[in-house]
Amino acid sequence: MSPGVNQRSLIKMTPSEIEAFLAERHNMTMCTLNHDGTIHAVAMWYGFLEGCLAVETKAKSQKARNLRRNPAMTVLVEAGRSYDELRGVELVGTAEIVEEPDRLTALGISVYERYYGPYSEAAAGFVAAMLNKRIVAKLHVARTVSWDHRKLGLSPPA
Repeated sequence: MSPGVNQRSLIKMTPSEIEAFLAERHNMTMCTLNHDGTIHAVAMWYGFLEGCLAVETKAKSQKARNLRRNPAMTVLVEAGRSYDELRGVELVGTAEIVEEPDRLTALGISVYERYYGPYSEAAAGFVAAMLNKRIVAKLHVARTVSWDHRKLGLSPPA
């Protein structure tokens, strides 16, 4: 394919590929809007709550304050070390602030299992401490953008 040709349709992930990619263990970049309209971007771990991607954060954090003022939220989950390996998913939507203890715990367990390992009652104290003075931001997705450069069949020169 010659340079400048739109390859978007070639690299777009299918819904099942997106689901599988997001199920993998990744860091993500979470973006919210500051009071002055600038973007606040932070690296986050994430889990899933009620089928939606979600994060936990301190109730008084900048991102929580931003979401209470304006629930617009965009996240970027990406992987790959070279151009031919790049893949990622951008999710754009609206955050729901969750403060109910049972829902906080459900997300806490999801994050724990994704980044630490299987959850057991022995981890309950750790998860409870992790959620102290926290809220959950549950993302309701309005738009998804994805790419997987591995589909291009490129390989760097030897």
